[in-house]
Amino acid sequence: MATIKLKRAGVSDEMCEQLKRHHIETCKDLLSLTAVEVMTAAGLSFRRASELLRSVSGAVAPPVTAALELWRRHSCFPTSLPALDRLLRGGLPRGSLTEVTGPSGCGKTQMCLMLSVLATLPESEGGLGGGVIYIDTEAAFSAERLVEIARSRFPDRFSCKERVLQMAGRVHLFRELTCRNVLNRLDRLEEDIISTGAGLLILDSVASVVRKEFDTTLPGNLMRRSDMLSHEASTLKYLAHQFNIPVVLTNQVTTHVGGQGPEGNTGYVTAALGNTWSHSVNTRLIVQYADSRRRQILIAKSPVAPFAVLNYTIEKQGICIDGEDAQEASYEGTDPGLQPIRVQTEFNCNLTNMELTGQTQQ
Repeated sequence: MATIKLKRAGVSDEMCEQLKRHHIETCKDLLSLTAVEVMTAAGLSFRRASELLRSVSGAVAPPVTAALELWRRHSCFPTSLPALDRLLRGGLPRGSLTEVTGPSGCGKTQMCLMLSVLATLPESEGGLGGGVIYIDTEAAFSAERLVEIARSRFPDRFSCKERVLQMAGRVHLFRELTCRNVLNRLDRLEEDIISTGAGLLILDSVASVVRKEFDTTLPGNLMRRSDMLSHEASTLKYLAHQFNIPVVLTNQVTTHVGGQGPEGNTGYVTAALGNTWSHSVNTRLIVQYADSRRRQILIAKSPVAPFAVLNYTIEKQGICIDGEDAQEASYEGTDPGLQPIRVQTEFNCNLTNMELTGQTQQ
């Protein structure tokens, strides 16, 4: 991707410093210039300036990869939920985007905290043996809950305070509460991943700031929102692929009013941000309510797993799957990624007046 730093493209430290004096820091900055402009900024001959442009252009061009190489590199991040891992053929795939979407209170942030603990574990214990980059856009991150999950889920490993502190020190939190701040953070994240040794990237949530700042009923806002989400998705895909790490996103829900939903309702709840965004994620897990205590995880979109549903509860140790067998599930429409989602109600219908009036914006 053209926004990577010049140093990552093989440009010498001395040349990077020279170009930085002219506010040229990324490959995009350099490739926006002509050879003559590069001559002036870098103090090079025309031939050397042209060679520099060709070199940087080649460094950011997408490489050709054989299927055999991808097959050999294929690996997953186990979620410590055996039934889910079996369906996903090992866990969350590295090098791609996994989205967890669902209504408030279903455990999306709990899932992210649990995965953060897991990622810090050594590879021999099912972890990634690295750090975590956690971008929080809802101010929902809880260090206390992170520690509680660690101690409850892995009591033997985190019985001593030193290991708890070591784990917590490897989870690097960035709280970004506006769209511009999120984009700026993502554009600078390459260096953060390298410096922290991050093996997992989490964005919780992708929809929060977008829905607050873009009123899609106003002219032009829908297009601007789509452009911003496209930039965000392409940057996240690049980071996932470049570092071969799993990227986990959370998403909210929206209510469609006037359509024919399940059980004859005239509205239904589905994932926010629309159909275009649903095609940007590689794997979509939907979390929804089954009853007042139990929830369900639906594998709604995956290149390797069938459409399936698993019951779970939220305990001190995080997400706990009920039993080991996935249930058969059916979905409405042609895109299971836009499956209607059950929200918290009297548990005999799918919608409440609150959802119909308070979550209609996509």
